Amino acid sequence: MRVIFMGTPGFSVPALEAVAAAHEVLCVYTQPPRPAGRGKKDRVSPVQARAEGLGLPVRHPESLKGAEAQAEFAAFGADVAVVVAYGLILPQAVLDAPARGCLNIHASLLPRWRGAAPIHRAVMAGDRETGVSIMRMEAGLDTGPVLLAKRTAIGAEETTADLQDRLAEMGAAAILEALSRLDSLVPRPQSEAGLSYAAKIDKAEARVIWTRPAAEVDRQIRALSPFPGAWVEIGGERVKLLRARLAAGEGAPGQVLGGFTIACGDGAVEVMEVQREGRRPMPAAEALRGLVLPGRLG
Repeated sequence: MRVIFMGTPGFSVPALEAVAAAHEVLCVYTQPPRPAGRGKKDRVSPVQARAEGLGLPVRHPESLKGAEAQAEFAAFGADVAVVVAYGLILPQAVLDAPARGCLNIHASLLPRWRGAAPIHRAVMAGDRETGVSIMRMEAGLDTGPVLLAKRTAIGAEETTADLQDRLAEMGAAAILEALSRLDSLVPRPQSEAGLSYAAKIDKAEARVIWTRPAAEVDRQIRALSPFPGAWVEIGGERVKLLRARLAAGEGAPGQVLGGFTIACGDGAVEVMEVQREGRRPMPAAEALRGLVLPGRLG
């Protein structure tokens, strides 16, 4: 098929590679370069970097609302657009331009976790499974009919980063299947039953509150890893907690029970990976060689 690919973060790259290997990619649309790093120099998106490596033409308009941008998009004469975490609202004129419509790879089992942060929210909520949905896009927020869905269990110690990597590969395989079966797939309208919204992660959610049950603290740490990172303050330093698991033990909330095992409002968690300010992520045991924990964390 003649495809326009639209995506921005690293999550989108496996799908780009898969589609480019099997179909004719006319153009890749992605977010414009943004200031990043200590020098705040413009950095291209992971999708743009990979597209250029594959020799594919790239467009990165600030918006698709203007008539000129919409006319340029339509002029490609695409059969279909594949959209994966692109980051811009697609106006109706763009949705209508490809002959077979716009297909979105969404990292949840729709209608659960429509919206911006489906992987984070699934982990934080303690969902036992998630997956990817191939959806035919319409004007509403992730409201279109589902063509194909693939399910997977969420591991007891899996972080958002872990799950994101798996779902990216699942999405790449699912979109190839959907494109190959596009004539026979029956669109399934989304039910209102089980509907939930995955609100964008707010940094205010990141501070660990030890009075919460251990299961909630564990899920918070794993859901917010690697970004923005659940954190605690230790000796005036903000330390991110990147991996954890439930542990045996009881004590006052925040009490250090040994090593990096911390008591919660109910039960305890063992922190397994941390990141100190200005340093790389490291195993908790390594961090404890230079980080002195108080008897109780606030």
